[in-house]
Amino acid sequence: MLLLALMLSERVLNISRAVLRRGGAAGCVAPRLQISLEYAPSSRLAIRPTALAIPLPIYFQNALSLLFPSLLLAGQTVLAGSNSDSCYVGAESCRSCHPGQYQLWQVSNHALAERPVRKDMDQAAFTPTRRINHASQTSLASLEQGGFRITTLGFQTNVAPYPVERAIGNSPVRQYLTAAEKGRWQVHELAYDPARNEWFDVYGSEDRKPGLWGHWTGGGMNWNSRCAACHNTRLRKNYDPSSDSYSTTMAAMGVDCEGCHGPLQGHVDWRKANTNSKVAEPFPPVVRRSQTLDTCAACHSRREELTGDFQPGDSFYDHFSLEILDEGGRWYADGQIKEEDYEFESFLGSRMLQAGLHCRDCHRADSGTGNALCLRCHQGTNAAFRNAPVIQPAEHGHHKLSDKGGECIGCHMPTTVYMQRHPRHDHGFGSPDPLLTRELGIPNACNRCHADKNADWAVGYVDKWYGAKMNRHSRERTRWIAAALKGGDSSVRHLTEMLGDDKEGVYWQAVGAGLLRRWSTDPEPAQALLAALRHGHPLVREKAVLALEPAVMAEDSQAVAGLNASLNDPVRSVRVAAAWVLRASVDMQSRAGKELEQSLEFNLDQPRGRYHKAILLLSRGEPTEALAQFQKAIAMDPVSPPLRCQTALLLEQLGRKDEALRMLVEGEKALPTDPRLPFAQASFFARNQRLEEARAAANRALKLEPESPSAKELLKKLDAGH
Repeated sequence: MLLLALMLSERVLNISRAVLRRGGAAGCVAPRLQISLEYAPSSRLAIRPTALAIPLPIYFQNALSLLFPSLLLAGQTVLAGSNSDSCYVGAESCRSCHPGQYQLWQVSNHALAERPVRKDMDQAAFTPTRRINHASQTSLASLEQGGFRITTLGFQTNVAPYPVERAIGNSPVRQYLTAAEKGRWQVHELAYDPARNEWFDVYGSEDRKPGLWGHWTGGGMNWNSRCAACHNTRLRKNYDPSSDSYSTTMAAMGVDCEGCHGPLQGHVDWRKANTNSKVAEPFPPVVRRSQTLDTCAACHSRREELTGDFQPGDSFYDHFSLEILDEGGRWYADGQIKEEDYEFESFLGSRMLQAGLHCRDCHRADSGTGNALCLRCHQGTNAAFRNAPVIQPAEHGHHKLSDKGGECIGCHMPTTVYMQRHPRHDHGFGSPDPLLTRELGIPNACNRCHADKNADWAVGYVDKWYGAKMNRHSRERTRWIAAALKGGDSSVRHLTEMLGDDKEGVYWQAVGAGLLRRWSTDPEPAQALLAALRHGHPLVREKAVLALEPAVMAEDSQAVAGLNASLNDPVRSVRVAAAWVLRASVDMQSRAGKELEQSLEFNLDQPRGRYHKAILLLSRGEPTEALAQFQKAIAMDPVSPPLRCQTALLLEQLGRKDEALRMLVEGEKALPTDPRLPFAQASFFARNQRLEEARAAANRALKLEPESPSAKELLKKLDAGH
């Protein structure tokens, strides 16, 4: 009974959604879980240990970097963490043979993804002293005693000057890092817009304070776990749970050549010894087009980290669990980005990918810009894409080419602004459909530009210009998904068909699998999910595994047998998913069991990691140890409703009812706008026959969420005397 009581629906208590939605970092974060490896502060050029072995005081390093930016803190070294790490040789090793590429890279956002602060790039942000008003706070950015400072509300709730020693991001947003205790680096929420020469708060008008997970001093803005992996080359997080500390290392600061091509020591040495040789190279860099998607996806996606050991050339799915459109509300039902979702998922669901397009087809220095880039394929002359429809932009778009509506990307890659200043293009390459705006509230590109018009106005023009062509399969699919997200049984048949139809593409098949979770104990969806365990793509198999969890909980023998087979899947993400669903019984010494344990241990520096560790312990009959993990998670994120609700439920089951109630009451005081906390109290009171208190708490929850079916149902039962 204890186990069943604690296995709450992820729709109600999903910490990954709640933490990322309410308290995750912006910008540097990627609401994704992070990579790890080993790091000591370094510059891109300081790849080998130097004669200056004693670290200089940071204020002296700052002064030197201002006076001599070319030094770039050369006294700091980058240490190798494994044999493969020692094969990284740095971008300078590529320069002599690839001068053109090096020159383009040197000023790119990849090269400048992270760097020490520099006078030539950063002084304008700090001098003269800038006064920054944000929410209820006033902060300063200044140059003092030879170093850059941000004076703001920080550790211990005091306003103090904090030295900034590194910058992450380049254009359009730069954020700055301050060193903290136990090897941590923290990312300031105050950021600089170099184009406008303005400071701003990445959280806008939110008034985040110390003690919150999402404040710049909290875990949500921790560089080691939330930012470092994608802003640097071959990063090792190296978190030590026993001391709650980091010893992070990297091969190079910023994303250099080896960040995309893999370690190049063998390539460089062989080329030096075999100049102009025509013999096949034994250590080729990662350059094949087929490898591009996995390498780019490692950072340009919203994903959970499983290993901390991805290198270019590896399979993405052996190191990450990809988040996709599901009940979490992070994407719109048509696949458009909604939260900070990055590019990979929408691209994975696009017709462009299905047609064979890859990242580097467009993202090369010689790819062109504007409509010319798109017309490389859509004018009928590209032999690689002969099936691409020929497009005449003016005729097709019904806009002047000089207008934004005359740009291909204006309609097919609309932008969403994140971090207040960072517009990002949707990579789903969909077509504007204002009818879905009218029906489902999904945004469309027409009304993004013509904000003074309504959806009916846009529908009129779209129908006039394109007529029956708008009745696309993608429109129907969106309606199915929207219905499923509302729990509509009418969508089950369509989702089942979607899962089994290879023409949908692997992304939409995976979405179908995930959304069938709530119906996985019904015969037809269950059979479709069992068949999907043998699908050719690991993303579909993984989501099918996770969707079968309710069937496993119901002790369905076919589901249990299917997932036991998935423990030996050739791809790690599928094995880990199967081990997680079978967590109550899986052999933790098996390969899949060890991989599950590794992924959980890797993420113990996150509330989500502690939460999942606690659930594993509960599933295996260790409630006391699980409680310790929940409590550590709450120490990281004190006001998280899912954490407090789950911990209170466990305390209640352990007979510690006063502590359980206090956990919920304190949570409601700290976060009075979240309906989950009063609803959890109402449920607690109802279970303990304190009916008037239950009714009062349920009404508080209903006031905060008037359409809450759970609160309405509870009140109905209370009124009936149950």
